[in-house]
Amino acid sequence: MERAIFAGGCFWCMVKPFDSLPGIESVISGYTGGSTENPTYLEVKSGKTGHTEAVEIIFDPTLISYRELVEIYWQQTDPTDAFGQFEDRGSSYRPVIYYFDELQKKIAEKSRADSQTSGRFDQPIVTQIEPASVFYPAETEHQEYYQRNPENYQKNAERRKKFIAEFW
Repeated sequence: MERAIFAGGCFWCMVKPFDSLPGIESVISGYTGGSTENPTYLEVKSGKTGHTEAVEIIFDPTLISYRELVEIYWQQTDPTDAFGQFEDRGSSYRPVIYYFDELQKKIAEKSRADSQTSGRFDQPIVTQIEPASVFYPAETEHQEYYQRNPENYQKNAERRKKFIAEFW
């Protein structure tokens, strides 16, 4: 099994696209990239911890590749928005691909370059690619949110779904 960590706005909206794919063992909502140990949702949301809301994906690379996961990631975010994603604004919602090794870094960088030259976007791609650090799972109420709170999830995902339909 391998790990991938992606930040793309609210972690509630980042779970569903990966959750039921073959080869995915788990998708955990959490926080990473900051300096506060064991941060809470409210601390991260305040923007004072340096963390982003992110998902940690445990996957079987013989069934789904990291490259495939990165391609799915791009199709869930607005890579031209550095200050949040859709309804979610602020540094804790910035788009970041976190890598665990040089191969993941190269795949992410090539994919970002391909996105920039694709002609799909008329603004620069600003998604960051950063080394992975400690991942802190979010509180229980944030896990599997889309399954337990489908109406609120749908409401929070409207602008994201509209963007995805227009650009992908």
